Amino acid sequence: MEANVRWVSITAIAPVAWGANYYVTHAYLPADRPLYGAALRALPAGLVLLAVCRRLPRGRWWGRSATLGLLNVSVFFVLVYAASQLLPTSVASTVMAASPLAMMLIAWSLVSERPGITHLAGAATGLAGVCLMVLTGGESVSVPGVLASAAAMLVSAFGHILTKRWSADADVLAATAWQLTAGGVLLVPFAAAVEGGPPALSGSALLAFAFTGLVATALAFVAWFAGLRRLPVGTVGLIGLLNPVTGVLLGVAVAGEALTLQQCAGLALVLLGVALGRPRPPAPVPVTPGEPPGRYGRTELGTRPDPASHGA
Repeated sequence: MEANVRWVSITAIAPVAWGANYYVTHAYLPADRPLYGAALRALPAGLVLLAVCRRLPRGRWWGRSATLGLLNVSVFFVLVYAASQLLPTSVASTVMAASPLAMMLIAWSLVSERPGITHLAGAATGLAGVCLMVLTGGESVSVPGVLASAAAMLVSAFGHILTKRWSADADVLAATAWQLTAGGVLLVPFAAAVEGGPPALSGSALLAFAFTGLVATALAFVAWFAGLRRLPVGTVGLIGLLNPVTGVLLGVAVAGEALTLQQCAGLALVLLGVALGRPRPPAPVPVTPGEPPGRYGRTELGTRPDPASHGA
C-alpha cells in the first residue's frame, strides 16, 4: 500500500505541473505561434531525456515512437493551444475534465481494464466539482474551441492508454524521450511552413519555455507514464483532475483572484473524486486451518498471494 501511495504522489506531479503551465503559457509565451510553441515545448524536453537515458528506439519502437509522438505530442499540444486561444480557461478545463471517463472506457477496450464502480463515481464527482469551480455563467462559448478541446481530450486519452499497452517492455524514461522527440521533430517542418521563421524570444519567454519543457513536459510526462504503468487507469485519470484545481489555486495565489464559496464546494468535490479513485489493497485470500503452505507459501497475516502475480 505504501508503494501505491508513493506512485500516486509521483503521478500527481504531472497534473500539478500542467495546471501551472496554463498560467506560464498565457502570461509569458507568444500567443500567435502555436506550432512553434508546441515544437519548442516538446523537442528540447525529448532531447534532454534522450541525453539522460542514452538509448535510441529499436525495431518496432521506431514506429511506435512516431505514432505516440503524433498523438500525445504533436496533435495534442496544438489542439490544447488552439482551445486555450478560442475558449476561456474555465470552459476548456471543464471539457478536459471528462478525460478520466474517456481513459477508463478506452482502457476497457485496449488493455481489458474494466472500470470499477468507485472509479466511475469518482469521475462523475470530479467532473461536477470542476464545473462548480470554473463555470461562473458568464463565458462565451466558441464551437470550434469546444471541438478542439474535446478532440484534445480524446486524442490524449487514446494516446495515453496506447502508451500503457505498448510500453510494458520499454523503460519509461526512454519511451517518453522517444515520443517527445518524435513529436517535436514532426512539428518543426509544419511550424516552418505555416508560421515562417521561429519567434524572437525575450528573456522571460526563454525562462518560461525552460519551465514548460523541463518541468511541465519532461518531468510531468515521465511521472504520468510511470503512474500509468503501475496504477489502474481509473486512478491515474482521476489524479489528472488536480490540473484544474492547480489552475484555480494559482489564480488565487498569483493573480489575486477571490476563491468563492462555489469554488470551495467544487474543490471539495474534485478532491473527493480523486479520493474515490485511490488504489485499494487486494482482498486477502483466507487459508483453511491446517492447510499446508503449498506452492506459494503462507504470508504473516495468514493470506496467500494471487497465483497470477507469480506468472502462473
